[in-house]
Amino acid sequence: MSECGLHGLGAADLLALFGHFLLLSLLAVGGAITTAPDMHRYVVGQQHWISDDMFTASVALAQAAPGPNVLFVAVIGFNVGGLAGAAATLLGIMLPSTTLALWATRWGHSRRETLGVRAFTTGLAPLTLGLLLATGWILSDPVRGQLGAVALIATTVAVMLKTKLSPLWLVALGAVAGALGWI
Repeated sequence: MSECGLHGLGAADLLALFGHFLLLSLLAVGGAITTAPDMHRYVVGQQHWISDDMFTASVALAQAAPGPNVLFVAVIGFNVGGLAGAAATLLGIMLPSTTLALWATRWGHSRRETLGVRAFTTGLAPLTLGLLLATGWILSDPVRGQLGAVALIATTVAVMLKTKLSPLWLVALGAVAGALGWI
């Protein structure tokens, strides 16, 4: 069996990585980012393939880059197992959710006025919010105790709730704060 990737992942490890992200895909209500806490648990805590800092940097790098939000999955996969790891994680997260989304969209569109479909879509809002809060908590772990980081997080939340300002300005503010050593 040949080994590949940054950590010498063999075929069995790549298959396990693919399988884990395949399962997470079905839980990704609100986008792949909502499953980041379990991705962290698996690749950092359980498998020890990458460090906590590398995980956070992977997410931050992909979020700063233009393109789809799901790119962070490929960056995590690349850091875990090179190109084969990126392919395993990206295919794992995309295949089930894309197939299910296509089917559910067609099914739901034809039944959009029924009570059950309306109740289901309304019920997903708090679930998505909770998953996003859990993701934010995990990603803030390296800087959570720093006063500058807490102030930046609070400012970001307040601005996003009270204005229609593009989040890119807040990302730029965070980059400047980090470059100046404030966080």
